[in-house]
Amino acid sequence: MGKGGEVSGDGAKVEGENMAAWLVAVNTLKIQPFRLPPLGPHDVRVRMKAVGICGSDVHHLKTMRCAHFVVKAPMVLGHECAGVIEEVGSEVKSLVVGDRVALEPGISCGHCKYCKGGRYNLCRSMRFFGSPPVNGSLANQVVHPANLCFRLPENVSLEEGAMCEPLSVGIHACRRANVGPETNVLIMGAGPIGLVTMLAARAFGAPRIIMVDVDSYRLSVAKSLGADGFVKVSTNNQDVDEEVIQIQQAMGNDIDVSFDCAGFSKTVSTALNATRAGGKVCLVGMGCNEMTVPLTPAAAREVDVIGIFRYKDTWPLCLEFLRTGKIDVKPLITHRFGFSQEELVEAFEVSARGGDAIKVMFNL
Repeated sequence: MGKGGEVSGDGAKVEGENMAAWLVAVNTLKIQPFRLPPLGPHDVRVRMKAVGICGSDVHHLKTMRCAHFVVKAPMVLGHECAGVIEEVGSEVKSLVVGDRVALEPGISCGHCKYCKGGRYNLCRSMRFFGSPPVNGSLANQVVHPANLCFRLPENVSLEEGAMCEPLSVGIHACRRANVGPETNVLIMGAGPIGLVTMLAARAFGAPRIIMVDVDSYRLSVAKSLGADGFVKVSTNNQDVDEEVIQIQQAMGNDIDVSFDCAGFSKTVSTALNATRAGGKVCLVGMGCNEMTVPLTPAAAREVDVIGIFRYKDTWPLCLEFLRTGKIDVKPLITHRFGFSQEELVEAFEVSARGGDAIKVMFNL
């Protein structure tokens, strides 16, 4: 977890002991004891109630790495989470025992130029739940800074609180791309992040949103959640030019901002070619480290390429959107599991298979 912690004893469960989901080897997860760090004066101890599985968790499980983050020792997974305060540090004034909270999973240093400049998500010393070597939040309890725990409104569930983490990616992307009531939006990829980006873009006022994916089921989900149109595409690079025409026809107007929520050569190429002159392409997905894309033609049309990494200062807005009903994330939660060894393994298998699984949630 963000504040640290370690395997407790010999791995045998003791009644009442804190247990966590440990990634111990490729495709090997084990629920084992997890010793919490001491509670600092500005920390809280939170009993986890809802934890979602992210694509990065699956990458870690399958390959022991995600992008340049490499798992070199057993690690607790999980970072999409919400729970109930069980203990507060001596200096904590903003929260009390019993408060339901959503946790922002990254602890930045607070002192570097990025933190001081307000872009703490770029902090090179960031300690982030479930990102090696930092342990995550798929555990009975975690210790976390109080200022990164946000009280849930009465009408927002713990599962919705956990969904603030993926939703934050979409909100940060929309902020970076300056989405507003005059922004026609294209989204490449209708997976969990593509869908929350769609919900965020609508909440920011985007009047028309077109979704693109290779999977008919995910496009049907996007339509049910309010997409104005969709285009099913192939995985063949040779089809880009023809598909760009289909996408532009589906939009029926200029595409002002495109979000690539997949991160492959073909999806980025499609976004660059489909976006109007002077528009923006925001790179959200990280499917590939290197790709070949038509940058020169895009540059000649002054298409701006924007990157995002995680998020910053998004939880209050997430919770306000959820409280007011401007965003409804509940339909994204398609599968639920308890916290046993058998269910742990099954939940990750379901998430990894994809298919009709969008967000897989643990109820602890």
